[in-house]
Amino acid sequence: MYHEGNRELQDQFGSRALADRLEEKLRRERFADADAAFVAAQSFFFLATADAEGRPDCSFKGGPPGFARVVSPDLLVFPDYDGNGMFKSLGNVRANPHVGLLFIAMGERQGRLRVNGRAEVVADDPLLAGMPGAQLLVKVTPVDIFPNCPRYIPRMEIVEESLYAPKAGEAPVEPKWKAFPDFADVVPPRRR
Repeated sequence: MYHEGNRELQDQFGSRALADRLEEKLRRERFADADAAFVAAQSFFFLATADAEGRPDCSFKGGPPGFARVVSPDLLVFPDYDGNGMFKSLGNVRANPHVGLLFIAMGERQGRLRVNGRAEVVADDPLLAGMPGAQLLVKVTPVDIFPNCPRYIPRMEIVEESLYAPKAGEAPVEPKWKAFPDFADVVPPRRR
């Protein structure tokens, strides 16, 4: 789980033994039931990707609670919804499948779960049918799963779900910016 850069800093700060114990006690390669429940309860996470040259990108992914889900001990999936059409994250996944996901609970019970693994983007998976608003599916096979201490997480509450979060049986709400004169003539139609 650690490379030489990690080890150099662990040695500099005297934390190598702690890092090794954390890996021994907390790190896993398969999702536990508690991990699946934590992921399913979240309405957002952060996705880190990098292109083929290693240039990083970090993206916010949001939807109704349960939009990202653990479907088996070795697979997490989440839908790709209509967005700005740049495909920064998913384009990176196609060029470099290594990803990092960070799930954070900021409510009364704070927590963090990190998932590092390999992702693939698919357009023809049967799971897509059960994901309103999904145009693609991202499948993540974990390599390192581990919780983080919630010490610095602020306590916050979600006041309301995003009005743009897809809902079964309801037409999607288009963001206003897609109708702005600078963009309206180049916005493609929704695919699903």
